[in-house]
Amino acid sequence: MTFSEGRGAVTRDGEHPGRHPVRIGNCSGFYGDRHAAMREMITGGELDYLTGDYLAELTMLILARDRAKSPERGYAKTFLTQLEESLGSALDRGVKIVANAGGLNPAGLAAAVRALAERLGLAVDVAHVEGDDLVGRADELGLTSSPAASLAPGAPLAANAYLGAWGIADCLLGGANVVVTGRVTDASVIVGPAAAHFGWSRTDYDALAGAVAAGHVIECGTQATGGNFAFFTEVPDLMHAGFPVAEIHADGSSVITKHPGTGGLVSTDTVTAQLLYEIGGARYANPDVTLRVDSVTLADDGPDRVRISGVRGEPPPPTLKVSLNSVGGFRNAMTFVLTGLDIEAKADLVRRQLESNLTVEPAEMEWTFARTDHPDADTEEAASALLRCVVRDSDPKKVGRHFSSAAVELALASYPGFTTTAPPAEGQIYGVFTAGYVDATDVPHVAVHGDGVRVDIAPAGETQALQPVDAPELPAAPVGGSTRRVPLGTIAGARSGDKGGDANVGVWVRTPEQWQWLAHTLTVDRLRELLPETADLAVTRHLLPNLRAVNFVIEGILGQGVAHQARFDPQAKGLGEWLRARYMDIPEGLLP
Repeated sequence: MTFSEGRGAVTRDGEHPGRHPVRIGNCSGFYGDRHAAMREMITGGELDYLTGDYLAELTMLILARDRAKSPERGYAKTFLTQLEESLGSALDRGVKIVANAGGLNPAGLAAAVRALAERLGLAVDVAHVEGDDLVGRADELGLTSSPAASLAPGAPLAANAYLGAWGIADCLLGGANVVVTGRVTDASVIVGPAAAHFGWSRTDYDALAGAVAAGHVIECGTQATGGNFAFFTEVPDLMHAGFPVAEIHADGSSVITKHPGTGGLVSTDTVTAQLLYEIGGARYANPDVTLRVDSVTLADDGPDRVRISGVRGEPPPPTLKVSLNSVGGFRNAMTFVLTGLDIEAKADLVRRQLESNLTVEPAEMEWTFARTDHPDADTEEAASALLRCVVRDSDPKKVGRHFSSAAVELALASYPGFTTTAPPAEGQIYGVFTAGYVDATDVPHVAVHGDGVRVDIAPAGETQALQPVDAPELPAAPVGGSTRRVPLGTIAGARSGDKGGDANVGVWVRTPEQWQWLAHTLTVDRLRELLPETADLAVTRHLLPNLRAVNFVIEGILGQGVAHQARFDPQAKGLGEWLRARYMDIPEGLLP
């Protein structure tokens, strides 16, 4: 069976799927998320499907190094331990499980799940999706990692295309109880069950885009229910927030909620925050559909219920994004603690001393100076600043003991109060992330059923190159009046995150009047003033009036990705909170 371009996909038995809303929960936002969440979600309320997102850019590098040590590895092992205590309950309750925990070895994980089920005495149909792993074809497809600071240019440890949802849907329609995948888009583990349930066709773009929107909201787990939320003091019982549930309807509209009695909060603000997470402009491309983020409308639907409607979709782009992870070289770091008076002079002295002490210069040397000290401090820690030196090189000897010992040798010959935060150490391998793109027709997409049947999933028959949308009209200019200098976060929420070496910062407000002010005031130039680290970087602003939000994409602020550790916040998770903490002159009429 394959999915055609026409309407009316059916099950293998020829029956049309149900039309009632489908309840899809999520129990993992990353590899290492709350272990008990799978059990809590299966036993805590009604579900049709439970999904889990275990993969991120850094995770793929971790799994690639794991697979390099042993070919049978390369998947998220915690998924198995979660299943061990929850698989029986899922079968009893009729909950099907879909997760991308297969990482670089979905077939291996599927086999391990079957072995677990056999050991538990359970009859389980386990299927998997493969085809995303392109590392063996990297040269053929022209996939090369970034040459900057790379030990092996053109030879990534992992190269994985982001597949879509139709392989998952095929597995579910074939009767699978558990479906594991490799690198699919985060939302695809939600879109696949919805498409199978409703029998959507490949060209039901609005419905598919609605499922992508719902999937994007719940894919990061408790970030949709009050976790990492700008207005976290408004969230009840954040000690143990419940994981989110999407009730998806046949037209792709949905309600985001959580199980009854669980902690946390689902509100238009928590959903807005997650919609803005790690996106670019008004078009959000997925392998099966392009979501028009600017079409999304949110509305309260009762306590801890938010309705997502009005979502429009367009054909997907002709290419698939490929996650390339390589070894970038070796890195080391030393952090000096500077206490009391003459902090800047102390920093200048030790910097000059260390640089002159190094007989071999590393390829990269970066200094960062954090003025965490306070005058007349009542604790020693509050009187101290931190000076950090990071070095990188393809030769481990240049950034190993040669570097850290040179720093320690200054201990009795440098500034008063000399100390460091850690003893000398050898350099460590670091990774480099690069995004590549290949024609979707060059990537196999295969649903492998539990009975061994392999189904080739055809690429999209209709595609559309991704183009920016025309900028929407600005709202009317705000009315003038007296202002007060307060933090931006007094009226605005923010959510930030990483995409390779870039970062995004989405900022939203709650009232139409605040939106007027935000849209006119928080420009690219103003952002650069508020966040000086962005002053020399390319920054693009996108207006999203339906969400009363602006989204900024800041290119290159994270170097070559999270593993490169280009800044102390390598995933830009705190970038939005830094912006909210900056003071602006805000009209008094907009303040709470």
